[in-house]
Amino acid sequence: MPTGLVALLDDVAAIAKVAAASIDDIGVAAARAGTKSAGVVIDDAAVTPTYVTGFDPSRELPMIWKITKGSFKNKLVFLLPAAVLLGQFAPFLIPIILIIGGLFLCYEAAEKVLEWFHVDESTKHDQPAIIEGHGREEEMVSGAIRTDLILSGEIMAIALSELTDQAWWQQAVILALIGIVITIAVYGAVALIVKMDDIGLHLARENEGVVASFGRGLILFMPKLLASISVIGTLAMAWVGGGLLVHNIAAVGWHGPEHLIDLISHPLVNLFSASAELFVSGIAFAIMSGLLGVVTGALIAPLVHKFVLHGET
Repeated sequence: MPTGLVALLDDVAAIAKVAAASIDDIGVAAARAGTKSAGVVIDDAAVTPTYVTGFDPSRELPMIWKITKGSFKNKLVFLLPAAVLLGQFAPFLIPIILIIGGLFLCYEAAEKVLEWFHVDESTKHDQPAIIEGHGREEEMVSGAIRTDLILSGEIMAIALSELTDQAWWQQAVILALIGIVITIAVYGAVALIVKMDDIGLHLARENEGVVASFGRGLILFMPKLLASISVIGTLAMAWVGGGLLVHNIAAVGWHGPEHLIDLISHPLVNLFSASAELFVSGIAFAIMSGLLGVVTGALIAPLVHKFVLHGET
């Protein structure tokens, strides 16, 4: 029987073979779990640009880099070990955590919808950040990292709920992969979005003709893009939050909301051919989940204002 270094090398080789055989499974599981988190990712990308709005353009990318590093730390240092331990020793808590996260997302979505209709404008910022002094930068970065911690927690919890059949080390690898890819994708997109108007201004100033016209068009287009991203992020929050409530309330034993959505959407789905039923059913569930999310968020918003936000002020 081999001993010492030879035995160690044999063990390493055996582990490598197991890991290689599991690569395909890990890839499929990561894709499945990542897809489930898509709504929160959209929300993350929609929320972050607001934290650098109003600052000197030279500070935008440094701020985004600070937030990005904070996001990596949130996911890989704090949330990843907690998620793996949770998956191994207390998987029964996952639906409860997802219900709490769903309520948070529903509240955030409802706040935005109420703001659109001028029912609640308390979340609007009074002054541009650049007027409020340099200390505002650290405050905004810290706020963005705190928000990222909540959204990253949701991403990890949603992904973990799809990985309960995986070994602990596979869960760790998949969650780390999802965390890294999502962080790079989200904050890479955010950096591109917040600098797009500067790119347009450079093209307009340094060029003529079609290129200059394209630059000016880019400048005019960016406010519309940011507004669209905000709307998409709000809809994503409502859809994901409502969906988390429906699925996980059913997981802990109450199927009422799930049955109600099925009851309402079933007649609509029956209007379409069998080949389109699955697609229409998914769309109907997303719409109904979103409506449920906004209604739920609007109901709990007064409680949050009274017992949480009022206490902070």
